[in-house]
Amino acid sequence: MIIDVISLFPQMFESPFSESMMKRAINKKLLDLRLHNLRNWALDSYGTVDDRPFGGDVGMLLRPEPMYQAIEHVKSQQDFNLKSKRIIALSASGKKFDQAKAEELSQLDNLVLIAGHYEGFDQRIIDHMIDEEISIGDYVLTGGELPAMVLIDAVTRLVPGVLGKDESSHFESHSEIEIDNEKIRAPEYPQYTRPREFMGNSVPEVLLSGDPKKIKAWQLAEIKKKLKDSGCK
Repeated sequence: MIIDVISLFPQMFESPFSESMMKRAINKKLLDLRLHNLRNWALDSYGTVDDRPFGGDVGMLLRPEPMYQAIEHVKSQQDFNLKSKRIIALSASGKKFDQAKAEELSQLDNLVLIAGHYEGFDQRIIDHMIDEEISIGDYVLTGGELPAMVLIDAVTRLVPGVLGKDESSHFESHSEIEIDNEKIRAPEYPQYTRPREFMGNSVPEVLLSGDPKKIKAWQLAEIKKKLKDSGCK
């Protein structure tokens, strides 16, 4: 998967993606992360990419001209896939990111992520240059770089071959499963490892029984309990 990121602060991505699974994904050529500094397409020698909004609002907005040039540069790359791609702006006003969206995006060959900053984007960027807006939650951050990192991590780990055998799982939190004839996205059941007892707290006996049916029934019951406690079911 090729992921292009257009950002005012591309250096922010260097450390998080030089560690752990993301580093392995890059080394195994399962992830090709390409960082583009928006100021490379600035309007002047001062690096101007923003301006005051019309109408008297406070703050600054990213201007459409530098963003258009940056996106066109990404599109001009020889291996840019016009069929299996998505251009996404990370924005607090976007649709909330979830596991279903991560699974959808992991099926694509190319993602272009635009990290907003200041008060956001000139609306013409949203209306004419991107495919969708995505938010990672109902709160406001100083920029779109951290949301872009969250999206990249969530999507990349779903690309075949990124997770090692010991890290893969047939079921994880927010996976879609069937409960009472209804398909829902559910939290993961509790899991335990050694020691069998720690500070007076023991591993549930059913997990030591060796009976797959009893263990599966216990796991399902625990999922239902979590859903009930969260008010989801």
